[in-house]
Amino acid sequence: MTTPPDDRSFRREMATAYRSGWHFIDLVTAIPHPGDSLMVTVFGEPVVVTRDEDEDVRAYRCLRRPRGAPQPVRCAIRYGMIFVNLDQRDHRLVEPEAPAQTTIAATPRSA
Repeated sequence: MTTPPDDRSFRREMATAYRSGWHFIDLVTAIPHPGDSLMVTVFGEPVVVTRDEDEDVRAYRCLRRPRGAPQPVRCAIRYGMIFVNLDQRDHRLVEPEAPAQTTIAATPRSA
């Protein structure tokens, strides 16, 4: 028989294993018009997904502190589905440097 984990280890496991990935929220058709919003809870974090005036879908974490402004959350739409990622770390894509263009002078071999 296994013992249930304590609250601290459970929170640590949730933060490391689950929050760092992309999580399905709902279909894009759930918020079809500008100004529509959707409130969901992702691993205990309240998240609001909205469609703004430019028809873009955005997600915000609702802070529980008094007078806390909503914090943006990474949001992506793939195949008509809304995904969010609660990871706070910076995951900007690093563009690999293009190799320097080198010109090779060669004469073709005649057959």
